[in-house]
Amino acid sequence: MRVRIRDGDADAFGELFDAYARSVYNHAYRLTGDWSAAEDAVSLTFLEAWRLRGRVDEDGGSLRPWLLGVATNVTRNARRATRRHAAAVARLPRDETVADFADEVAERIDDKEQLALVRKALNALRRPEREVLALCVWSGLGYAAAADALGIPVGTVRSRLSRARTKLAKHMEPPSGRGQMRGDRTTVVRPIREGNR
Repeated sequence: MRVRIRDGDADAFGELFDAYARSVYNHAYRLTGDWSAAEDAVSLTFLEAWRLRGRVDEDGGSLRPWLLGVATNVTRNARRATRRHAAAVARLPRDETVADFADEVAERIDDKEQLALVRKALNALRRPEREVLALCVWSGLGYAAAADALGIPVGTVRSRLSRARTKLAKHMEPPSGRGQMRGDRTTVVRPIREGNR
């Protein structure tokens, strides 16, 4: 399949999409926390993969780690563009706005306290730690595959993952006096296997 991908075979690329689109979507969602942004990331990832298809080695195993590395870069670039856009919008003159009730409804539906705790814990991580956590824990890649996807040494993957787990455990402590007994919480970084192909 790798040779066909390199040669620009549209059918082979369709097979690649069918095999890994869901995995790329899950990875992008874990990095962004936003379903819409994850869908955009899938599209951009496969467009970028098509553009970079000539860089695929003819020999090797699954292309999943390579695609997840592309997705990580696409997500990083999209986040950077979003920050620039937000900064530009912030410089515009402000009009009086009416509050949107949709946000209030969404907050009532979601378990606000748990989501806030998880978001706070994830935001406490540095971007490189979040990326390694998403690849190794949530996407189920091994250290070597994650290192390959991010273009960093395996030892760096191990140390970033260790720091991420330590920080998450610290930040996921529930507020005191909320009725939860010690030892009554689930592991924060339990791996979710999507199946390596």
